[in-house]
Amino acid sequence: MTNVVETIKHQIEEIVKKSIRKASENGEIPEIPVEELTIEVPKDAGHGDFSTNIAMQGAKVAKKPPRQVAEIIINSMDLSNTYIERVETAGPGFINFFLNNDWLYDALKDIQTKREDYGRIDLGKGQRVMVEFVSANPTGPLHMGNARGGALGDCIASVLEKAGYDVTREYYINDAGNQIEKFGISLEARYIQLLKGEDAIEFPEDGYHGEDIIERVKEYIEENGDKLLNVSSEERRKELVDYVLPKNVEAIRKALESYGIKFDVWFSEQSLYDNGEIQETLEYLEKNGYTTEKDGAVWFKATELGADKDEVLIRNNGIPTYFASDIAYHRNKFIKRGFDRVINLLGADHHGHAGRMKCAVKALGIDPDKLDVVLFQLVRLYRNGEIARMSKRTGKAISLTDLLEEVGRDAARFFFNTKASGNHLDFDLDLAVEESKDNPVFYVQYAHARICSMLNLLEGEGFKVPDVNSVQLTLLEAPEEIELMKKLAAYPEEIRISAQTLEPSRLTRYVLDVAGGFHSFYNACKVKGQDENLMKARMILVDCTRIVIRNVLDLLSISAPEKMYKCFEE
Repeated sequence: MTNVVETIKHQIEEIVKKSIRKASENGEIPEIPVEELTIEVPKDAGHGDFSTNIAMQGAKVAKKPPRQVAEIIINSMDLSNTYIERVETAGPGFINFFLNNDWLYDALKDIQTKREDYGRIDLGKGQRVMVEFVSANPTGPLHMGNARGGALGDCIASVLEKAGYDVTREYYINDAGNQIEKFGISLEARYIQLLKGEDAIEFPEDGYHGEDIIERVKEYIEENGDKLLNVSSEERRKELVDYVLPKNVEAIRKALESYGIKFDVWFSEQSLYDNGEIQETLEYLEKNGYTTEKDGAVWFKATELGADKDEVLIRNNGIPTYFASDIAYHRNKFIKRGFDRVINLLGADHHGHAGRMKCAVKALGIDPDKLDVVLFQLVRLYRNGEIARMSKRTGKAISLTDLLEEVGRDAARFFFNTKASGNHLDFDLDLAVEESKDNPVFYVQYAHARICSMLNLLEGEGFKVPDVNSVQLTLLEAPEEIELMKKLAAYPEEIRISAQTLEPSRLTRYVLDVAGGFHSFYNACKVKGQDENLMKARMILVDCTRIVIRNVLDLLSISAPEKMYKCFEE
């Protein structure tokens, strides 16, 4: 699905290639190889709409200064039948392209034609991608790290879908191994304490101390009484885990759905044990020389593949580690289910694990570049200018559910995507609920609601948004109109870059720019009471802005209200 920016880039690429060929045939410069032309939007609008550094790249081959190469290329250019109005050399040898406004008017036509599909591109060409995120231990409620990872992962998945990938969202349930063993011991201790008193058994120091554990065990006792007191410890733990674990997973699922996240697959770690995939994977690694025995344990020779250290696969008690099951899980993703690409979201403290997992993927015979690991930094919550650690409602550590009750889904998802994943995030709880232009999500939603109100009022007076092909779009020439149109035209390119970098924070910045551009337009350019042709052209621009803001908010799974009764002064 092509768009105006793609068309322009194609035009620039063809013009540059033909110009180099022509200059070469004329003996002005040798043929400069152009495998892929870098075309960017200059940071300074005075440097044109698009720019390329091909002259600087080709200076060595041409044996001339980059600026001279740029001038030779420009002098051989044919700009006929393109959007390009003029071309200039700048700085050390950049070639800057200045466009006529036709591309902006065509962008508006594109938006009106595609509507909710505007921004969709075919970068992925249907490639199968799995995004695995959150995947918190089902031993308690979701915390702020899970909340940030959830917002990032879901938005990365949505961006990739918009960019033409076939995306699967997956949650890996850690329902096996050490943490479940510790979970069972914790449940058992609480069970005995609740029935026989706290002195009846000492609670393990490294157990799960959360209040949620006590509540779950109370639920079990209400339903089943003390029937587990007289069975073996192994049987007691198993029954308590089998009772509590599904309830915790269901609570996690509901919390995530209220957060706007629906997973396509909930994958059980235990299934890798049950169907023999962990054993298959360990045998494969041993057969291919990637394991060694040391101190009674089996190790993965990660350092031989470039990792910082080796990793234990089977402990000296014969039990496989989490890393062993994770390798089997990635073998399942790539080999058993055939995903072309896998993206994992992990907290920044998993940096070493991420590198070793890439080595493990390589050991399985899979290109490690097919595994992307997005590491995200910590979140600090602030209330009244101070770090907030406790929920206002419960007085306990703030969970995802507490956060959603306090600030709502829209603010949470928007705020968590305002910073790049690698940056620490300070989340201002007071600002998140403030109805002012300082609150970024309110600012954007207000722009959308203001547009809807404008168009509804005009429609009530008999002025519907006209057919774009019947409108004189060339009447849109005020600086605020041009600037807003440029922002709207950039949306497909923002999708492309966000998909390539796996950084959805670009889109929150982008939609804030669009909202800001609209508010500037609103204050400078009246729609109603103008010449009818100008009014119609501005109605198209306003409606296109509405479509783009809504498309971005839909992608971020944030509501786009059509009415907001609170307003603010510019």
